[in-house]
Amino acid sequence: MNTENNPDENVKINCMHCIHYANTWNVKFPRSCRYFGFKCAQMPSAVVYESSGERCGYFADKRRKR
Repeated sequence: MNTENNPDENVKINCMHCIHYANTWNVKFPRSCRYFGFKCAQMPSAVVYESSGERCGYFADKRRKR
């Protein structure tokens, strides 16, 4: 992979800043991704990376830009 074109390639995705991230009441699976429709114990972006080998392409920052 060429990281010169995309400097954010090595930065971890923080799902807590994504519009698709949600907390659940399930103690075993406290995190979820509404876009993909799954619950998990670890960060959803880590699950996406482990299962597909690619970074999550649907991250949408919910923080207000200044």
